[in-house]
Amino acid sequence: MLLPVTLCAAAAAAIITLWLGLRIGQLRASSNIIHGDGGVPLLTRRMRAQLNFVEYTPFVLVLIAAIELSGKGGDWLAWVAAIYFVGRILHPLGMDAEGPHWARKTGVIVTLLVLLGLALAAVLAATGRM
Repeated sequence: MLLPVTLCAAAAAAIITLWLGLRIGQLRASSNIIHGDGGVPLLTRRMRAQLNFVEYTPFVLVLIAAIELSGKGGDWLAWVAAIYFVGRILHPLGMDAEGPHWARKTGVIVTLLVLLGLALAAVLAATGRM
């Protein structure tokens, strides 16, 4: 069975993962840091943003795939996935700033709301209420 939303979401996740890694690699190279964060606060924040991405994204991808496999996906699921990835791009951009930043806050809120919404949709699909 073809899972177009899941495939596109996984591709987007791979591209964002590459982008996050490149941002870290560029900063490591310019700061001559091979391991760890070298005491550079921006590198610490970028490393944390990458880890935050890999903490949440697998759950979102599994939920998207499960909902799609249940036959309860559709255009709405593609939009939810797109919104999730917009939030996941905003978060690291906001993490580059020292202190609170609207992009980081927005990215966190979007991530948590999408994760909660997908979890609820999965339960509804599993119980036949969707």
